[in-house]
Amino acid sequence: MVRFLLNAGVSLVSSAIALLVAQWLIDGFDLRLSGFFIAVAIFTVLQAVLGPFVFNMARKYASAVLGGIGLVSTLLSLIITSIVGSSLSISGVAAWISSTVVIWLITALGTWCIGFFIITKWWDGRRTAQAKDQAIEAALDRRAGK
Repeated sequence: MVRFLLNAGVSLVSSAIALLVAQWLIDGFDLRLSGFFIAVAIFTVLQAVLGPFVFNMARKYASAVLGGIGLVSTLLSLIITSIVGSSLSISGVAAWISSTVVIWLITALGTWCIGFFIITKWWDGRRTAQAKDQAIEAALDRRAGK
């Protein structure tokens, strides 16, 4: 459960960074500060739901596009987020294409890097340290005759 929450937090952070970078880099990508957190939440949930859905549909009906699943789910998430909320608007074909690529790249790299350092290094290292402490306590208890 904790690992799931850590993964969700990592996804939220990488989505927030990606949307902010897209706002900064891309003309035609307008993210309003008033609804920033709502847009990030909607986008992150859609990414989590649409990624596996698009993968399964592509695997079943169009296996040639399996490599572009992340891009497709990012584009769909952007479309739905811009329709559902009023805090994100994207205008122009170039803005749609470039924002899809930039956000996909940043969320993929961000999730991988942040996830590696937070989950693998910190969380798993913490669990390993706890296991070592428990083993030492058990050995001391056996030695003391408890």
